Amino acid sequence: MSPELVVLLAGLFGFYMAFNIGANDVANAMGTSVGSRAMTIKQAIVAAAIFEFAGAFLAGSSVTQTIGADLLDLTAFAGDSAAYIHGMLATLLSTAIWLHLATHLGLPVSTTHSVVGAVWGFGIAHGGLDVVILDKAGAIVSSWFISPISGLLLALIIYRIVDRQIYQSASPTRATRRLAPVFVFVVIAILVLSMIYKGLKGLHLDLPFSSALGLAVAAGGLAALAAHFAFSRRLASAEGAQAEHDAVERVFIFLQILTACYVAFAHGANDVANAVGPLNSIIAVLASGTLDVGAANVPAWVMLVGAAGIVIGLAALGHKVIATVGSKITEMTPSRGFAAQFGAATTVLGASKMGLPISTTHTLVGAVIGVGIARGFAHLDLKVLRDIMASWFITLPFTALLTVILYKGLQALF
Repeated sequence: MSPELVVLLAGLFGFYMAFNIGANDVANAMGTSVGSRAMTIKQAIVAAAIFEFAGAFLAGSSVTQTIGADLLDLTAFAGDSAAYIHGMLATLLSTAIWLHLATHLGLPVSTTHSVVGAVWGFGIAHGGLDVVILDKAGAIVSSWFISPISGLLLALIIYRIVDRQIYQSASPTRATRRLAPVFVFVVIAILVLSMIYKGLKGLHLDLPFSSALGLAVAAGGLAALAAHFAFSRRLASAEGAQAEHDAVERVFIFLQILTACYVAFAHGANDVANAVGPLNSIIAVLASGTLDVGAANVPAWVMLVGAAGIVIGLAALGHKVIATVGSKITEMTPSRGFAAQFGAATTVLGASKMGLPISTTHTLVGAVIGVGIARGFAHLDLKVLRDIMASWFITLPFTALLTVILYKGLQALF
């Protein structure tokens, strides 16, 4: 296979994969906002495009490691870089096909687990089980449980705080004036801290934790002060129980939009590399002729393929998964969506900083379930949850098997 043909196929497969990440993963980030009607689908697309890219560029890595180095013993491919390239092409295509199928069925699945299954698939097809680094398997399996449970618990706690301290208080508007700026402070402070402390690699900043924390607190404080004055004017005129409830929900519309952008940023920082990583890995191996490329700089056109595919995929097919996450698991309102999104994003960013294995998709679904549990199990659609859980456990073996088939096909063709 000529290098030109490899790059063409990798670009097409990479775009197709990014398209389906946009349709499935990014829809997760914006699902509760659209489901609660805090945002329209057009607004969600614009917000996702901006904050997903910002997360990938600012808080993600400015370089992409050779994919598979921590999942496979790459010495098995020594002297046979073509086999590795064929495996990466099969990984891109099989992952994209699985995400497309899951999106068609309205099921939110993990892109990370899809990629892991695919990489293991072609590794086993090439050199047997000895090629797989088995100690990584435990971390992957544990994330099936760590991710949703962490998101569930944090979202449940946040929703209980909102419900008891605001909606069950004597004066919901007064309680909102007191607590809403606190929520704004926490969201902005965590977001800024995640960006500037060991996060802004693209800008080559290396701030110590104390300096980063000081800047994050200052940014959060300014945002909270602005929110205090803005919310006070909105809430002051509300009179009567229904008017107060409506006024409080309008405040939570703002908070949910803020946390939707927060989730998109967190997702971009952690998962968008799945779209461009295998593509960039192929290009790096072609350029060097070996698998020992270390950290490979990502060309601008590769980032453009990933960004464009994600946004187009969200616009074209994102509504299917948005419907599942935003309304089918449990009924959403702006306050419930805020609790779910804030719980999920905080869990994902915290876990990524600690190096814990976690899935953005699983975490957000867990957070939505947590909000439903806080309201009572009768408010959860257990059939939808059954289908989602089944898709999670199918993901890894499905992509592994499909990758083996595609890998063998590419080997036979070229």
